[in-house]
Amino acid sequence: MDMLTAGSFAPDFELSDQHGTPIRLSGLRGRNVLLVFFPFAFTGVCQGELHDLAGFGGDAEVLAVSVDSTFAQRAWADRERFDVTLLSDFWPHGQVARLYGVFDEVKGAASRGTFVIDGQGVVRWTVATAIGQPRDVAEYRKVLSEL
Repeated sequence: MDMLTAGSFAPDFELSDQHGTPIRLSGLRGRNVLLVFFPFAFTGVCQGELHDLAGFGGDAEVLAVSVDSTFAQRAWADRERFDVTLLSDFWPHGQVARLYGVFDEVKGAASRGTFVIDGQGVVRWTVATAIGQPRDVAEYRKVLSEL
């Protein structure tokens, strides 16, 4: 499946956050959402990005998704003091990443796909970033400011 493109309706999903609380995308309607998929917890590039994304509070709801278990995400979030919602796409393994077209079947993890979703649930902007390359947080701010 190809990565979702701008103009697509964002597929709804429900995943548990690092505290075990279920979060449903459609429950965030009315707010902009920055949906960020990353391969695994405890990786250096992703760690720096999540610290950078914590400052988006007023611009968008930030949801960071990986195939790690809620337990691994909680340990990572506690260690790093993340102020970002981490969602576990653990089981069925990578199901939401597949819906968005960002699951890497060879690695068994999400690729580094990012989606800006408006308050009506429409994908307004997407980008895929190579493994090992940090995302351009300034670009996200620009896109969100234009919504």
